[in-house]
Formats: sequence, structure tokens, C-alpha cells
Amino acid sequence: MTIDVEAFAASARPVRFDDLDLANAFRDRPLMPETLRCLRYMHDIESHTVCYLRDLLLTESHRDPRITTFLTTWAWEEQWHGVALGKVLEAHGEVAGNERVSATRRALGVKDRLAPLLNTLGSVLARRDFVAVHMTWGALNEWSTQAGYARLAELDDHPVLVELLERIQRQEARHIAFYATEARERLAESPRARRLVRLALTRLWAPVGSGVVPKEETAFLVQHLLGGEGGDAWVKKLDQRLERLPGMEGMKLVQGEVQRWYAVAA
Repeated sequence: MTIDVEAFAASARPVRFDDLDLANAFRDRPLMPETLRCLRYMHDIESHTVCYLRDLLLTESHRDPRITTFLTTWAWEEQWHGVALGKVLEAHGEVAGNERVSATRRALGVKDRLAPLLNTLGSVLARRDFVAVHMTWGALNEWSTQAGYARLAELDDHPVLVELLERIQRQEARHIAFYATEARERLAESPRARRLVRLALTRLWAPVGSGVVPKEETAFLVQHLLGGEGGDAWVKKLDQRLERLPGMEGMKLVQGEVQRWYAVAA
């Protein structure tokens, strides 16, 4: 079923948090240090979405107006996720928002300047099937992001945090619907796309944000959210979701990537 992208864009809204009194909600019951460490990561990556958009608009994806309508809406909603998470950090006396985002971008150095070039090169090599790579990659990133929020709410059940994360997850579900539908359709119609996507994911995919933050932060996030019995259940769900897409059967990609990040931390 093709998503009505104009209706999707028209229904876009910033995630609501003004009714949660985030400035005072954690005064008597602050979040656990591990939770705050995860939220710093999530804040930084949600706020980096506009940079991913910059890179994607230099690829084959920009030729499809349905895709670009979705991407502009996606980036706008993700920006507000970063703002909301920043308010939680500020309530704990931490630096967030523009000051933290600017520092994160400066720290990337030459890596940030090379990202547009590498994305353009990948698009040139993949040609029209780049969009299938982009949509499948995006679906997996959104699935894993939504899982991360759900898992964090399980581990630290502060009622205000849980409510905010549930609101963010509902918007992530909108993004998932588009990415996964587009991926499924494009993979179904092209054997070359299936081969290319499988190769790209196997060789290049890593947890969203792993190229933006220090490796030790990614390793901590993976271990904290996807470790233990509860985390193992989410890893299994993520692999199952990916493997329902045409040509992605039997990959166990997330399981392998989680194990790799455990080795990085060791």
C-alpha cells in the first residue's frame, strides 16, 4: 500500500512536551545516570538529522518528489525530538540544544565534510537502486530508534520520561510506515536492488549515530539498551522486521552488529 505522502506531510506536528513541565518534573526524582547518558546520545543524533538530510539530497533520492516531501517532514519532526530531549537534559543541569549540537558538529571535523561526497559516490554507483538502499536503511534505523526509546522506558520508568518517549515513538511509527513501505515495494520489483541492499547492509550498516558520537558512547548505548534478556528480545524483533523485507531473509544483521559492539567495548 503506497503511503499518501501529502497527507503525511499535512499531518506533521512537533512532538508535544509543553504540558509535561519538563523543567520541574525531575526535581524530586531525577533520571538514572545511565538513562541520561543514553538521552545525550539520542539528543545528539535526533539533532543531527538535518545533516543526514543534507547528504541524502545529493543522492538519487532527491529526484523523487515523494521521497523529498517525506524527507523534509521527517527531518522537521526529528528536529523537535532533539529539542524535547534537550529539555530533559537541561532539567538535570546539563548542556543541551544549540550549544551541545554545535560542539558535536565541530568535533566531526573532516568526517563531516567528506560525508556528502561519500553519499554522492554511493548513489552514483548504485544508480536508481540507491533509493531502495536508502529506504531499507532508513527503515532499519527507525525500527532501532523506536526500539531504543521503548527499551529506555522499560529500564527507567519515570512517568514523565515514559510519556515523552511514547509520544516520540508514535511519530517514529509514522516514519517507519513510509520507509518500510517504500523499501518493500522497491525490493520486490528489483533483484538487483535486493542484492545491492543486502550487500550494503552487511558491509556498512551500524547503529544510527555511530559515526557521529565517540565509539565508547555507541558501545555503552548498545550494551545498556540491547544487553540482557530484555535487550535480546528487542534484537530478535529487529532482525525479524528486517528479514520480512524481500531478499533480506536470514541475515541476523542486528544480532551480529550488537556482538561487534560488545567486542569494541571489551
